[in-house]
Amino acid sequence: MRFLKTIKVPAKLENLHACMSLVASCAENQEFDSKRIGEIELATEEALVNIFNYAYQENSGNVEISCFLDDNALRIEIVDFGVPFDMLKTRDPNLSENIEERKIGGLGIFMIKKLMDDVKYKREAGKNILTLIVRKTSNVQTLSPDG
Repeated sequence: MRFLKTIKVPAKLENLHACMSLVASCAENQEFDSKRIGEIELATEEALVNIFNYAYQENSGNVEISCFLDDNALRIEIVDFGVPFDMLKTRDPNLSENIEERKIGGLGIFMIKKLMDDVKYKREAGKNILTLIVRKTSNVQTLSPDG
């Protein structure tokens, strides 16, 4: 695994652009196509906005984003010291329900899981570590209920 770049900033919405620039830059430098970069940006943005809005609740804290190249895949590690949250345990929304009848929330997490080739979570030493793994060729075909 080869380290590419990292950034550590306060977990505030005003830092989203800097975080997204880092991730997009890493993907561009590894020659991902524009469609795949868009998918990477969308998944990363969804994860970061969740952290910015919910990880620290009343307190403030930082988020650290690091990019690595691992077996021809871009590996994005997002680390925060906020409340434990394993998004992989969140149930996928029922997309076949009428939109007015659906529960609020969960769609962003669903998109992350669908857009990335692999998503991993671990809680270690008081940290949430979310890892997004994406290959240059997308396995994503649709965000339909059938996946």
